[in-house]
Amino acid sequence: MLPLLRRWIFYTVVSATILFLLFHASHILEGPHGRHRRPHHSPIERLTHPHFWQSKFRWRDLPQRHPVTNLTTLPSGPLVDIPKIQHDFEPETHERRVERQARLAAVKEAFLHSWAGYTENAWLQDEVAPVSGESHNGFGGWGATLVDSLDTLWIMGLQKDFEVAVSALRKIDFTTTPLNDINVFETTIRYVGGFLSAYDVSGQKHKILLEKAVELGDMLYFAFDTPNRMPVTRWDWKNAALGGSQEAARFSLLAEVGSLTLEFTRLSQLTGDDKWYDAIARITDVFENSQNRTKIPGLWGVMVDTQNADFTRDTTFSIGGMADSLYEYLPKQHLMLGGRSDQYRNMYTTALAAIREHILFRPLNPDNQQLLLPGILKRYSSAHISLIPEAQHLTCFAGGMVALAAKAFQQTHDLETARQLVDGCLWAYESMPSGIMPESFHAAPCRETADENCTWSDQKWYRAINTPAPAKHSVDDEPERTMKEAKLTIKAAKLVPGFTRIIDPRYMLRPEAIESLFVLYRITGDHTLQDKAWNMFQAISNATKTNIAYAGIQDVSETGSDWIDTMESFWTAETLKYFYLIFSEPDVISLDDYVL
Repeated sequence: MLPLLRRWIFYTVVSATILFLLFHASHILEGPHGRHRRPHHSPIERLTHPHFWQSKFRWRDLPQRHPVTNLTTLPSGPLVDIPKIQHDFEPETHERRVERQARLAAVKEAFLHSWAGYTENAWLQDEVAPVSGESHNGFGGWGATLVDSLDTLWIMGLQKDFEVAVSALRKIDFTTTPLNDINVFETTIRYVGGFLSAYDVSGQKHKILLEKAVELGDMLYFAFDTPNRMPVTRWDWKNAALGGSQEAARFSLLAEVGSLTLEFTRLSQLTGDDKWYDAIARITDVFENSQNRTKIPGLWGVMVDTQNADFTRDTTFSIGGMADSLYEYLPKQHLMLGGRSDQYRNMYTTALAAIREHILFRPLNPDNQQLLLPGILKRYSSAHISLIPEAQHLTCFAGGMVALAAKAFQQTHDLETARQLVDGCLWAYESMPSGIMPESFHAAPCRETADENCTWSDQKWYRAINTPAPAKHSVDDEPERTMKEAKLTIKAAKLVPGFTRIIDPRYMLRPEAIESLFVLYRITGDHTLQDKAWNMFQAISNATKTNIAYAGIQDVSETGSDWIDTMESFWTAETLKYFYLIFSEPDVISLDDYVL
């Protein structure tokens, strides 16, 4: 056993019985294969047996209670001729190059400041607290920021820092964690994704990156060891290590169930072991079979019943929090598989049609821009379906998703939808006094999508503020009263034109908006998107920079807002990476070479 596990055993006063079971599980009995079983020892004898401390616990060595007999294998055959994704960029002018390189340097400096804050205050911990300088360990205590940021280090040319970080990986022990339950989704995207992306972008030369991905992948694979092979998304890892029974939950978040595909698929591709692909393929088949049987055909509710593999019951539909990455991964998984299967393409196409019909809405805005925002749909009955015009920062991924799929699936007419989705998020950024979009807000929705019904007037906005349901924009019998009531709300809630309620005024350093700007820029070559990105970066940097790193802020509806003592790993792993890439030369991490 590792020294860390030894300390954990003694200082957490784990019972000798549990130690015996853990030892028993980590040394597979040989009887079924005709060899002699080891002689039985009492728990105390095992604890003092010299071999106990010399052995290394490995998840791969544990037997599964519900083993898979026939693995679903990766699709084979020749690669499909996927269309070119990126725009053919013309040589840039000297003036634009100088400007772009200055912006690139500023983003890199922001990363270096963040990285220094982490390495000096929270090395090998999950996150640095950017105000207090303390450390946070909400993701297993395995160094989430370190692992999640590895590819950013490489992309920014910080090879020395990259090598130091890679050398530290030997100290990460995935056999134990102080957490009782592991979030399988978060662990997968931050750690497995971090290892694999760094392994690929660095030319697959650092074998420890793949080794650690496999080590963690072996662990997470046991979260699928249930009677129906659906995953336990909030997973009691100790129970699994002891060979205990487990089953998936009756209520699981859509995104946590459906967003393991890219990392598990890539792990199977790199190792030749199909078990990880099999694990997610079984989930995908359930999604596919249920897609047109849900309460809103084409979409899945934000909660699914994994215990009974029933994904059709929920009545709340969104592409925001709790659901977002399931939809985001559909076209990306098609590309990851080289187009060898139409399953993910068909699911995406079906979903997009339903998203257009039920989720997207046009917000009223003073400049009468053609904008789109995703809302939240509630189905109370077949005759009562209501769209809540609630926009979230998390939904800003949608513009990039639609743009990528438009090119990959040769549906170029969808690029206009992608642009309007990106513009919707840009409008939310530019409308706020801080220049930053809030976590979530309500907008004044147009009743129809036709231009003539989405023309701005103050009276429409006032009416939307006073009416919880979508504004009907009919003639108001008491316009003076409507205006007075609305102005009181506007002042009290610090509303800006077009907004009717700010639900969550925070900004948490999220990447979704800049990711979509980056993708759309690389696809269209529109340099104005770089200018928009620069304005976003400056606003974020001015509001969030601390002496240690960068922090979330409490309220984007004011300038000089208080900081939140949190800097999640996605700030260095995604947000700053996409800011860096939008100002990089187009061949740096080309969309034709990588699935991001």
